[in-house]
Amino acid sequence: MGTYLPEKILANSDFERMTDTTDEWIVTRTGIQERRIAGTNESTSDMGAAAAREALANAGVDLKDVDFVLTATLSPDYTSSSAAAIIQSKLGLSQVGAADIQAACTGFLYALSMAKAFVESGTYRTVLVVAAEKMSAYVDYEDRYTSVLFGDGAAAAVVCASGEGLAIDALSLGSNGALAELVYVPAGGSRQPTTGETVATRMHYFKMQGKEVFKQAVRCMQSAAQECLTKLNLTDEQISWVIPHQANLRIMEAVTKGFEIPVERMYKTVHKYGNTSASSIPIALHELTCAHQLAEGERLLLVAFGAGLTWGAAILTKVMK
Repeated sequence: MGTYLPEKILANSDFERMTDTTDEWIVTRTGIQERRIAGTNESTSDMGAAAAREALANAGVDLKDVDFVLTATLSPDYTSSSAAAIIQSKLGLSQVGAADIQAACTGFLYALSMAKAFVESGTYRTVLVVAAEKMSAYVDYEDRYTSVLFGDGAAAAVVCASGEGLAIDALSLGSNGALAELVYVPAGGSRQPTTGETVATRMHYFKMQGKEVFKQAVRCMQSAAQECLTKLNLTDEQISWVIPHQANLRIMEAVTKGFEIPVERMYKTVHKYGNTSASSIPIALHELTCAHQLAEGERLLLVAFGAGLTWGAAILTKVMK
């Protein structure tokens, strides 16, 4: 795996000067203290390519061995072309397939499921999964409720059939488009194309019904996690670490309370990066595996929820060569 985080830090004290809020208000409700913000000339594909280069180097995989690039993002450089195609070009990959996946904050898990299927079916041998988001491009910094939540960043993972790493042992994915408007960007798509009025009324920024999203997130993530445990006939106690989507500390704690897993085994990066959407879980996963020497057979539970609505869970197991 590999990650990329922009240099600029946007702290809670900066929001105190920008909008009607305080550091105490933000920390109490979200657990976030600061977040990273991409530079004006720094795009989603720039961050994704940087994370991908690090992942390939860490895996000892040569560019010529990559067969496909999957990119999970809701903030691509353009509506068209795909971020994956641009990342492919920036890496210097020679005409291999590339595609974006849009499952919002659950995007990394959706991408892992596709990469697993590609490799296990023999369609491709080595799949580069990239999760990259420039959330700051869609944040309304006049909205005290949503602006404090999001940050920018990218992570990447090399998925192949063998070798030391983390085996993708179980996956559970779900969605409910009937509730799409609980968290979405109203304008800019085919339903409500860009006009002077949509820009003036700030309809190109994230809108979210926070209380209802909270309830849906906790319920759906707990359900997906339990499905993965059931698939592998595992108990809560057999999970070494839980890595939830780093959306909001309250949601993360509420999800883990549904399981017999100590709170100190919930890995957190939300305090320093905020919600980086699709890249939040892989950023945290990479940090965890760098900070803790996992023993063979240790299991990690990943669980996410995002716009769509989408949700999912995965269980990864440490394997040695």
